[in-house]
Amino acid sequence: MPDFAVMDLAPVLVTTLGGALSATLGVLVGGVVTRRAQERHWLRDRQLQAYQELFNQYARFMMALRRAHLDHAPVDVDWASWSVALTTATLVAPLSVARAMDAFAKAVGVFLTKVAARDPVTDPVDDAGLTEASRPAAAAHIDLLNAIRRSMGSSLEEMPFYLGGTLGEHPEGKAP
Repeated sequence: MPDFAVMDLAPVLVTTLGGALSATLGVLVGGVVTRRAQERHWLRDRQLQAYQELFNQYARFMMALRRAHLDHAPVDVDWASWSVALTTATLVAPLSVARAMDAFAKAVGVFLTKVAARDPVTDPVDDAGLTEASRPAAAAHIDLLNAIRRSMGSSLEEMPFYLGGTLGEHPEGKAP
């Protein structure tokens, strides 16, 4: 009779151990999936913050330089904040966005070479000159904006225009 008792317990033990193993694997897999989702959510939040600060700093110095040149007034731009914003954004950006940021920074450099190097009090750039100097930045601005939008997911369409940041009348910046 003992042989029958052991044989009767074998299916129960196998079922119990199988259930415990399945539950343990489910908890482990669920933990990994949850952690990955949380990491993606955290990264997306950091990306958005960094991109917002980058565009914030860009808009600030573009407006400050434009206003200073048009008013023939001294200007004090916090270039360190622009540099920090650019560097911080590249830390969390996917490669496609980082490449667009690099092109944007180079285009902004073209503007700065033509405008920031001149004294707005003694050698100001006029409105037409400011607009012309900012054309490369305007094109790169919309390219970067769309690279960021593409990186955020397929639900965001390409923007044919921008709001804020680059100043002046540019075909790239006009709403349809």
